[in-house]
Amino acid sequence: MSFVAGVVGASGYAGGELLRLLTSHPALRVGPLFGASSAGKRVGEIHRHLPTLAAHEIGPIESGLQSGDLRDTDVVFLALPHGRSGALAARITGAGRPLIVDLGADHRLLDEHDWNRYYGQSDAVPHAGTWTYGLPELPGARAEIAASTAVANPGCYPTGVALGMAPLLAAGLALTQDVVVVAASGTTGAGRGAASHLQDSEVMGSLSAYKAAGAHQHTPEMAQTLGRAAGKPVTVSFTPILAPMPRGILATTSAPANAGVSTEDVRACLLDAYAAEPFV
Repeated sequence: MSFVAGVVGASGYAGGELLRLLTSHPALRVGPLFGASSAGKRVGEIHRHLPTLAAHEIGPIESGLQSGDLRDTDVVFLALPHGRSGALAARITGAGRPLIVDLGADHRLLDEHDWNRYYGQSDAVPHAGTWTYGLPELPGARAEIAASTAVANPGCYPTGVALGMAPLLAAGLALTQDVVVVAASGTTGAGRGAASHLQDSEVMGSLSAYKAAGAHQHTPEMAQTLGRAAGKPVTVSFTPILAPMPRGILATTSAPANAGVSTEDVRACLLDAYAAEPFV
């Protein structure tokens, strides 16, 4: 049995990676695709690494909403910049509303204040509400995701940080007061738009910190996710680093160990947490 997946924002880096994963999924078939500036183009013009979808045309977002094409899918993925998903998701309604997975940040945060501080100030986009957080490896999360029709895909940095630290916090092996994250990311994390500081001549042979001292928008998401695992608030200090590579993240996360915790305890905890997790 196969299910039809629609993608809104199919032309960006996130959309391209999503399409790559969908083409190899045994239960999903790529259905209608939509974009903004890419409307009218075919996938092969934008994502040349996806030959099986080369002839698939990308339609305009508004026509997809008006025609009902999105409602005819089983699952819709929103691969849009932050601030764009909330209003669009609210329009995909009706008794046959499909499962929606938002790859953007619009529905990740619980705290409206955090949204306004990190995302909503520049363009006055209101908080769109909170959906089920889509990281199934977190304690108790898989059952919640399976029962939900609206899932917020976790951010890139928070995924790496949560997978490394959440089991240790949940087991009480690490203290919550001083979690320190230093993480290096590739240039595609900034999206497909042209920017002078992402040009090869600026990036190659260099590492540069950016949005440090709590300014990065993923900081509250990390604190929220790790706090859920620990069962109490977690303090996070985060320094992101732009690295001269196209993709990938190396997240180094540390926290003080609880009294009596050994290296063997830490290793055993992580092995136990991910023994049955094929994607870790």
